[in-house]
Amino acid sequence: MDALTIMVDLLLAGVNGLIEYLSAHVLLCLIPAFFIAGALSALFKKEAITKYLGADTPKHISYPLASIAGLLIAVCSCTILPLFAGIWKKGAGLGPAVTFLFTGPAINILAITYTGSLIGWDIATARGILAMVFGIVIGLLMGLLFGMVKRSESKQDVNNNPLTRLVTAENPADGPKKKRTLANMADDHRAVVLFILLLGVLIAGTLPIDLILRLPFVALFVLLSVLWALRKISKEDNLEWMKETYFFTKMILPLLLIGVFVAGIASSLIPPEVIGEYLGSNTLSANAIAVAFGIFMYFPTLVEVPVARMLLDLGMAKGPLLAYLLADPELSFQSILVIRRVMGNKKTLTYVMLVAVFCIAAGMTFGMFVR
Repeated sequence: MDALTIMVDLLLAGVNGLIEYLSAHVLLCLIPAFFIAGALSALFKKEAITKYLGADTPKHISYPLASIAGLLIAVCSCTILPLFAGIWKKGAGLGPAVTFLFTGPAINILAITYTGSLIGWDIATARGILAMVFGIVIGLLMGLLFGMVKRSESKQDVNNNPLTRLVTAENPADGPKKKRTLANMADDHRAVVLFILLLGVLIAGTLPIDLILRLPFVALFVLLSVLWALRKISKEDNLEWMKETYFFTKMILPLLLIGVFVAGIASSLIPPEVIGEYLGSNTLSANAIAVAFGIFMYFPTLVEVPVARMLLDLGMAKGPLLAYLLADPELSFQSILVIRRVMGNKKTLTYVMLVAVFCIAAGMTFGMFVR
């Protein structure tokens, strides 16, 4: 076989992978996810979330909020680092900041959706839930090991508590409470309603039923989303939403297409027996290799998903696959260097070891139940 034939075969493998991906995952999965990410970024302001991660915020507020902040502000693995550095230097506790650092890129709405669509919702669900749980546990351990900034005992803590303000939004001293209807509450939470409708588009588009049956549900939620945005969301916010959606699409989609193309080529080059030998079983060594692969073979946001799909097709066990997907956004070599500049050698080494141990343990545990 000459070099030209080999080159043509490789290009065809990449093109075939790209065609399969575009036909199966873009229209009803990735496009709605981009619009959701854009809405979250435009309508849920970062400052409104990160200010509650400070050392003065009670743990039962700061840690859960830090664990879902990535979903609410749609961060990716590249933007999480400056946000992490910023909130910590502005007074966030080490624990909540580390929780935010871990979970931010892992529960990105795009990452979870794409993982479910391309690989399976068992992996996607485990990835999202374990990322939140591990983020909180690792954050608590980091805070315990390295100490936390002492919280002020002033009454200002109560006033800064978002749940307290939510409960006491209507002060009895201000007069009799007004009866609020569902329409009133929807108007007060316009962005939340829009997010729910957009999520409906995504869920309807990825239902495990025939395409013909899915389309009416998709069309209904699209229509409701458009009508709500036009009637309830300001023109300025809608424009900002479209800008953010375009930003995510421009930033991620080209890299994603390149990643799918390269994964298609790689799948024709890598012998399946190699993957089967080293990563085909749910052993300690297989999970450790998967985590190490995630560290040193960093891929941009979402590109790790088609790579994971390729490895799964070549025989990688689902336990190591989950370990890789958990580790890749967290422990890239580049991110470790940046984190070291922010936290120092000792904290960074501890963080890396904790993440590696938890990812390996997650892979081995998951692999015992799912094959």
